[in-house]
Amino acid sequence: MQLTASRLLMSHLIALAVFALVTLALVPLIYSSGGIANHDIQRYGKYLCWAALAVSLNLLWGYTGLLCLGQCVFFGLGGYAFGMYLMLNVGVDQVYKTALPDFMDFLGYTELPAHWKPFESFGFAVGAVIWVPGVMALIFGFLAFRSRITGVYFAIMTQALTYVAWILFLRNEFTFGGNNGFTDFKKILGANLYSHPHTSTNGKELLFFILSALLLIVTILLMIALTRTRFGKIQRAIRDSENRVRFSGYCTENFKLFIFTLAAIIAGIAGALWLPQAGGINGDVFLPRESLWVVVWVAVGGRGTIWGPVIGAILISALKSWAQREYENTWIIILGGVFLIIVLFLPGGISSLGKKLLGWIRICRSRTENFITNRKKKVDPNGDGEETLQ
Repeated sequence: MQLTASRLLMSHLIALAVFALVTLALVPLIYSSGGIANHDIQRYGKYLCWAALAVSLNLLWGYTGLLCLGQCVFFGLGGYAFGMYLMLNVGVDQVYKTALPDFMDFLGYTELPAHWKPFESFGFAVGAVIWVPGVMALIFGFLAFRSRITGVYFAIMTQALTYVAWILFLRNEFTFGGNNGFTDFKKILGANLYSHPHTSTNGKELLFFILSALLLIVTILLMIALTRTRFGKIQRAIRDSENRVRFSGYCTENFKLFIFTLAAIIAGIAGALWLPQAGGINGDVFLPRESLWVVVWVAVGGRGTIWGPVIGAILISALKSWAQREYENTWIIILGGVFLIIVLFLPGGISSLGKKLLGWIRICRSRTENFITNRKKKVDPNGDGEETLQ
């Protein structure tokens, strides 16, 4: 058992080392030589952020048994927190001639609202990316878990949370851009955020790609470490039988609250890194369908596994991007068909394909050996080396 666990750990670490080599060395090298365009490196960076978001949901659903249908709420909160800093660094508006965000000028604001002023500081904005979704999850999780809300009821509550956030952030008086949201970013820490194709100005596209890769690597390392600790074992026991864990003397509510808050923080950081690579954010990020996409990524890749959510998020996102481009009117049918095929024939997700193939190979080998043995018995039933003709 220990030997198998050691081999599994080694395989995860080797895969992570290869992933780190590709994302932190190979891709930047190709990008620097002009082999990858700016819009492509931004697209790859978004895939990595979505993969980190999927891993955060897997931490809840795959390892703790908490199906959260509102993970994009925390993703969006992290994005908005960092977006507030970026909006305050756009510069003087050419139409209204003020340094206020354009939607504030349109609504008649003459000065920056009090809750926006701290976000002029880069350090405060980075901290808000962590504590805003963290505090939100802490309050929501405390109320839900202390009330012993589990299963489908917890999933429904988290989906209701997405509706609340969506309605709030669409309101103009909520001072977060309404329907238009945040867009047209220019600078970060005094440097240009984006490269300009007609000038020699370089942006920070590669930097955010590398930061996205680092976030995903650290998140996967955290998952690997967590699954090997006593905490991780209790976490999986809560998933399998929470009442039995509770009767053993553990306060399962505290475990779930910690995991829920940790997953929200990971999602918030992913949202903050995704924002400058996406170029903008609005209230649609809180739509229930966005959180359901994350559930699809985890289910397709394989929940309760280390690499399944990463595979699912990157593969489905890339397939969606291709299908929307090539089959504008039928892309959703293509994705739905892929999802149905995987659910029906690979209920463990794409990550279980390796085990399935090994199982099929063993079955084929066993049947071949049985066939050869039976053939020999028919040819030489006495085993004396003399063939018997039938």
